[in-house]
Amino acid sequence: MARLVLKFGGTSVADLDRIRNVARHVKREVDAGHEVAVVVSAMSGQTNKLVQFCREASPLHDAREYDAVVASGEQVTSGLLAIVLQDMGVNARSWQGWQVPIKTDGNHGAARIQEIDADFLCERLSQGQVAVLAGFQGIAPDNRISTLGRGGSDTSAVAVAAAVKADRCDIYTDVDGVYTTDPRIVPKAQRLERVSFEEMLEMASLGAKVLQVRSVEMAMVHGVRTFVRSSFDDPEAPQVGNGGLPPGTLICDEDELVEQQVVTGIAFSKDEAQISLRDVADKPGVAGTVFGPLADANINVDMIVQNISPDGKTTDITFTVPESDYDRAISVLEENRGEIGFQNLEGATDVVKVSVIGIGMRSHAGIAAQCFRGLAQKGINIRAITTSEIKISVLIDSAYTELAVRTLHSLYGLDG
Repeated sequence: MARLVLKFGGTSVADLDRIRNVARHVKREVDAGHEVAVVVSAMSGQTNKLVQFCREASPLHDAREYDAVVASGEQVTSGLLAIVLQDMGVNARSWQGWQVPIKTDGNHGAARIQEIDADFLCERLSQGQVAVLAGFQGIAPDNRISTLGRGGSDTSAVAVAAAVKADRCDIYTDVDGVYTTDPRIVPKAQRLERVSFEEMLEMASLGAKVLQVRSVEMAMVHGVRTFVRSSFDDPEAPQVGNGGLPPGTLICDEDELVEQQVVTGIAFSKDEAQISLRDVADKPGVAGTVFGPLADANINVDMIVQNISPDGKTTDITFTVPESDYDRAISVLEENRGEIGFQNLEGATDVVKVSVIGIGMRSHAGIAAQCFRGLAQKGINIRAITTSEIKISVLIDSAYTELAVRTLHSLYGLDG
């Protein structure tokens, strides 16, 4: 017997038929003798609708009342799933975030979980009752409902799994696992049976949309084995496949990976913009005058390339920011033009970041050279490069996205 936390996203609970399908997945685990907690999102599209209501009511709405409104979507889903489970003969009850309680900080609308007092929840689980929890929400220090920001139900599920010491946290979604890259771009993309926390964190932060970055961080910190699988699989289908796991992808500690590929996957992010400052006076502290104001404006800077002129008097600084922050970043730099002392500012939003990821890269030389050579042979120019122990990222023109991803996927033997 195991203790499991199952999480179902908005598309999985989009209507009553799908909620009944979710209930069959839950009942299967209960019938197998497991203790089960379920974390649910709002029905597909409901959160967007509630957010729009708040905006229409007042553009400058109170963040605490905003949380009270948008948290209601998950409350509806948790209650409906509990009703359906009870109708199927399963002992179940719904829980809101404050009833557990899931304690967060006071940053309404984007709160972070600080503590979960799971004693009462564990007691009910040990008695055989299924707990159906509203994801995405908790209780702030001011005793008001708080929400965790978009995608927060994944984070709720992993946090609850850590608090109740679950054997596994199953994230049910509309895809059947984590792939070596986006199958819509590379039809030969392979589903990964297992992937390390570190690799998944890189993939999630670099464009793979399967899991929310915060949830992967939390799973890694607390060592929560996380399993990504499809909610649209037949609940009655065989539950043991390769490696003794159902169809899907297990995100786990590196020690659980039997065989490590050099490269695990290729990720890409289209939310990128490039900014270049030309002829900046090359003096101590110049980087601080450029990146300090951007940091103060909460604008994340990623790739940085600096080229010093032959006479050593000026430098060109090129870097990337999220495309959504591009206009704001340009404005901040122009406001600080006098202090920074650049002559020209150039920018581009028609760029994409393509990344090669794999923990096997730590012990293999020449992976970067392969990447650069492969792209050059296809006539793809690299604008900027960053590397880490398990990642190589290149910035290229967005027109070459699909060609670059397919080229690298084949180059590293991921086509299967």
